Formats: sequence, structure tokens, C-alpha cells
Amino acid sequence: MTPDTSGRSPTAAFSALPGRSSPLIRDHISDHWRSVLLILASVACGSLGWSGNVLALPLAMLFPALWAMSPSRRVAALVSAGYFLAASRGLPQGVANFYAADLWPGLLLWLAASASFVAVHAVALTRHPGKGRAFRYLVAAALTGLPPFGISGWAHPLTAAGVLFPGWGWWGLAAAAAGLLVMVTRFWSAAAIGLAGFWLWSTATWTGPNLPEGWMGVDLELGRSLGRDGSLEHHRGLIATARISASKGAQVVVFPESALGFWTPTVARLWREGLNGLDLTVVAGAAVIDAQGYDNVIVAVGSGAAGILYKERMPVPVSMWQPWLRWTGQGGGAKAHLFANPVVEVGTTRIAPLICYEQLILWPVLQSMLHSPGVIVATGNGWWTEGTSIVAIQKASVTAWAKLFDLPVVMAFNT
Repeated sequence: MTPDTSGRSPTAAFSALPGRSSPLIRDHISDHWRSVLLILASVACGSLGWSGNVLALPLAMLFPALWAMSPSRRVAALVSAGYFLAASRGLPQGVANFYAADLWPGLLLWLAASASFVAVHAVALTRHPGKGRAFRYLVAAALTGLPPFGISGWAHPLTAAGVLFPGWGWWGLAAAAAGLLVMVTRFWSAAAIGLAGFWLWSTATWTGPNLPEGWMGVDLELGRSLGRDGSLEHHRGLIATARISASKGAQVVVFPESALGFWTPTVARLWREGLNGLDLTVVAGAAVIDAQGYDNVIVAVGSGAAGILYKERMPVPVSMWQPWLRWTGQGGGAKAHLFANPVVEVGTTRIAPLICYEQLILWPVLQSMLHSPGVIVATGNGWWTEGTSIVAIQKASVTAWAKLFDLPVVMAFNT
């Protein structure tokens, strides 16, 4: 039987025969390859933006545009996963180092950590352009920046605000947020060009944040022994380092997270006596244990007094913060103080303390900035990050926030 061409040309009729390409099939293939390219671009965006180079952070601001171009929620989930997993790629190796295990536990935790970020962005996607899409991205950005979703809200694109708008403070944060919202609209290319202009200008004039006068940060290379070695020899070595720093003009010396191990009256007395006669304050990490668990803290010690200065708001989930232990009545794990003590005082200086994990997420630093601190103090015990860029990413993040609010910063890390 001869096919009925229904008035169409022979070529059109031939194209409509079974097995021939149709516009629907071509559109499907086009969407498939576009989705693949979006996912690959998001991986590159997360990997390069969060490489540990502070000037590369603005690349993370391309993520909203890639998300908005996703043709479906499934692709939006894959684009979000590609970005987040690439940005946090050091986690599997870090977990393997921490637990002295193979990569499988780290891989599972890596995937689990991405769940909230991916879910929020997948649900928020809409195919309708305009104000509705911008509002949905605003909600997604807020949810991934604040608890509970923000507890694992690493790699937030807003972190790049300090590179694009150094010294602008809250206005710079608002400008970066506005740029991100425009990136999800049809005018994303104009926004990208504008942000690129600010990026080039900032890169050409870039200088690192200042160290506050009279302050000194001490990096250590004691590996996993830091926090576990409570010997008299260990403390005397740190006291000697503090005294050397004082001889160089330091009035406040900052040691890394966990530097003093378990904080006890005996350790406090040892340090007070060790600093006797010096006009010096030592700010250092320690741990305080009680029946319900422990607090990861920063203490301040001088020749005349010693005490707890700061209790960590957000310890590392799973490895430190294990709320299910308390829910089941077992107790244990580090306590999360969430919105407590955003700023503390060392002498007459108001500081914004950020311990380790708090440097990777959004809300602790923004909460501290609401209280107008004079100095950012960032400490970490990163021995378990060997072979990864995690510590470099932490330092880049802290540097960006310090530049945004034009604040001096003191860092002290153990590796």
C-alpha cells in the first residue's frame, strides 16, 4: 500500500515514516546533550571555584545560572549534585584519614552530606522564567545558608561576595545576592559580564587581609597528636612558643583548635604560671568534658586569669556532633551551641571566633558580623585533611569574609 502523503511533499512524507528522525526525537536528543553539558559545567564550577584559591571563588556564582537552565527537576538535582560533590571532593579522603579506614565510609558520608543541598535545589526549580524563578532561588539560597539545611550548606556562592566587593560590607553582600538572583533569569549573561568586571578589577587590586597589631597566629604541624597529647612536655613546648612570640612584640597569641587538649583546673594553673610576668594573652583551642558530652572551646589565658572564651556553635556533623546519641539517652559527642556567643571579647577587642567547620558554612560568620566585631579569629585542627584542599578552602573562605567586611584576621591551623 502506498503511504498517504496528505498533500505533503515527498520529502516530508518520507521523514514521517517509521524509523526516521522527527522534531520530537531531535528535541529529546538536544535536551539530553544540553543536560550533559550543564552537569559537566557544574562539576567544573564546583571544582575550580572551591579549589582553595580565594580569587577563584566567584566561579561559584555561575552555579545558579546552570541550575536555572536545567530542563527538569531530575537534571536540576544532577547539576546541584555535580556542583556540591565537586566542591566537597576532599571529604572522602578526609574521612578515611580521620577514621583510618578505606574510602567507602567517606564516600557514603560525602553523598549523604549533599542530600539537603540537592533536594532543596531540585524542589525549588521552576520552568517559568521571571520573578518566580528568582524568588525560588532566593528561598533555596536562604534554606541552604541557614539551619537546619544550612548545617551542611558548604560551598555557598555568596561566599564570593568578599572577592567581588571587598570592603563593601553588607552592601556588598546585598550586591552579590542581587547578582545571583539575576543569574537565574533570562538576563544571566548581562549579570555574568557585570560580575566578571568586578572580579577583574578586584583581582588587579587584590591584597590579603591585615593582621591586627599586636596579634600573632601560630600554625603547628603536630598531626593527629594535637588534642591527644596532654603531657607536661607538650604544654611546656607551647608555653615556650608563646613566650618567644611575646619577645617579638605579640600581645595576643592564637593557637589552633584543640591545642591545649582537655581543659582542666590543672592545665589552667600550669598555663597561668607559665605566662607569669608577661603582658600576654594566649587564645587557644581546648575541649571541656561533662556527663552529657563535650564542648569544643576556645580559651583565653594570661598570667592573672584563665577561662573559657567561646563554645563552638557548629561542630563537624557525624565525626563530632552526634545529636542522635542525646536523643537516645546515650550522651556523648560535641555539643552544638548554634546561635550562642557570636562574638566574644579579648581585652577591649571584640572578636568573631570561627572554629574549623564554621568557616565552611554561611550562617556563623554572618551572625557574628551582625555584632560588629573588630577581628576575625579562625582556628582549625586539620591533620585529617592531608592530601586534600580542605584547609586551603577554609582559609580562602575566611579571607573572603574578612575582605568583605574589611576586618583583620588571625588564623592558626594544625596540619
